[in-house]
Amino acid sequence: MKVKLLTILMLSAAPMLAYAGLMDDLNKASGSNLGAKVAEQAKAKAAAEGNKQIADQVNKKLLAEGRKNQCSFKSGSDELAPGCGSKSKKLAGIIIEVKKSLQSQGQTGFKFIVSGHTDSSGDAAKNKDLSARRAQVMVKELIAQGVSAEDIESVGMGSDKMLVKPDDTAAKKAKNRRYEIQVRF
Repeated sequence: MKVKLLTILMLSAAPMLAYAGLMDDLNKASGSNLGAKVAEQAKAKAAAEGNKQIADQVNKKLLAEGRKNQCSFKSGSDELAPGCGSKSKKLAGIIIEVKKSLQSQGQTGFKFIVSGHTDSSGDAAKNKDLSARRAQVMVKELIAQGVSAEDIESVGMGSDKMLVKPDDTAAKKAKNRRYEIQVRF
């Protein structure tokens, strides 16, 4: 009985010893500590997951504020309609507040992204260009209101990410013509 138990223990320990020896051989061959690399990758993955959770929370706030403070553009152009000043000022204040909050939590390496969106009417390539120009106008407006140029970028989405599908009425089209502000790590 003791011999069988001893044999089972030795057989179960053999793979662990072989693995440990293999890890030692790999570490020596590569000239580095593979265990440290694995630990570093795990740490980076955990940080990325934490950033994703923070971004999700911040983006909910930014999307809600952006919808409340949406500036209008003249039809078919990137020219702002009158009445945008107070709205862009509120949005800029929120972006600056969020930046300070993120920095106070030790967060770095983030950008605010202004994405322009159109309805599905017309040529897709023209809509993509129009949405990019509108997003850029909003970036300039936010910078004029105090947001640092290094903290913000623009991107045109065209009608790729519509809020309402199909947008077959004037009201639905209006909901899809928008810009959104989000944080990206």
